[in-house]
Amino acid sequence: MQVLESQWLGAVAIGRNEGERLRGCLMSVAGRVRQVVYVDSGSTDGSVELARSLGVEAVELDTSAPFTAARARNAGVERLKAVAPDVQYVQFVDGDCELCPSWLDRARRELEADAKLAAVCGRRRERFPERSIYNRLMDLEWDTPIGPAKSVGGDAMFRLEAFESVGGFDASLMAGEEPQLCLRLRHSQWRLLRVDAEMTLHDAAMTCFGQWWRRQVRGGYGALDVYRRFEIGGERLFGKPTRSAAMWAVGWPAAVIAAGLIGRAIGGPAAGWVAAALIFLAMPVQMARLSARAMARGVGARTALAYGALTMLGKWAWFWGQIQYRRGQARGERLQLIEYKQAASKSAGASR
Repeated sequence: MQVLESQWLGAVAIGRNEGERLRGCLMSVAGRVRQVVYVDSGSTDGSVELARSLGVEAVELDTSAPFTAARARNAGVERLKAVAPDVQYVQFVDGDCELCPSWLDRARRELEADAKLAAVCGRRRERFPERSIYNRLMDLEWDTPIGPAKSVGGDAMFRLEAFESVGGFDASLMAGEEPQLCLRLRHSQWRLLRVDAEMTLHDAAMTCFGQWWRRQVRGGYGALDVYRRFEIGGERLFGKPTRSAAMWAVGWPAAVIAAGLIGRAIGGPAAGWVAAALIFLAMPVQMARLSARAMARGVGARTALAYGALTMLGKWAWFWGQIQYRRGQARGERLQLIEYKQAASKSAGASR
């Protein structure tokens, strides 16, 4: 039997066509907080009806603006305040995640113990890491250091006072909305914390390369958007990975070609091939470095090798996302939602 953790605690879940994953998400939190609000971004799988059948307050976003996680979470907070105005803390959870049983009490106690703590997160894990290398890599991605943090991720418990003091999420962001919110919080003298506690189980359902690629493209698109538009106290986010993507996707091939041409001009064809090969080796060497770093963290050899290879291959996906962003800006196009789960569903449907 679930027990109400606190009358001052509410929850906001967001989703789009999450199916049975959403049922697990809502059941993991329903009855344990003052009020649960589910915000739906144009689902066609009966998600809204499912939420209401479980006694959850449901909000359906209209199509007047692009669907984004930031917009959905903001809408959830607004409805939560309307139906439970005395709530002081809000647990955000994505519709493909389930909260671990002990998390709500732990997170609430952390916020109650530190009046300047804006948000707290714990360990998010992949539910089915054995189903694909992409799931295993996502589980590795979630394993961030314990202690004071610069950001807390999409699943986290926030102090509502802190959240509102900086205006909540920026609804215009397609990705990167949470680090950008945390940037504003940190520069407003709020603190963020990651604790050594199990928080959520996440079901990426990522089983094919196309899904992984689209997720990386979304990352590059969102990172460049945040980097170009926001600077607070001299700090910008995503500068290093944005530059790295451009360097490897464009600079490295250009350097290989240039080295070959210069070597050939100076010492003939053989010298050109040698010069080009030496620059070309920078890529496999970097893959090996990343793999070794992962193994030093206790990651198995196969997963570590995949991490090194896919991290470097992902530079091209990130760069393609940057190209899409710049092209959209030049054409004056509005924000485009980039989904990886729905893309896989369409591919599966087309193959039947």
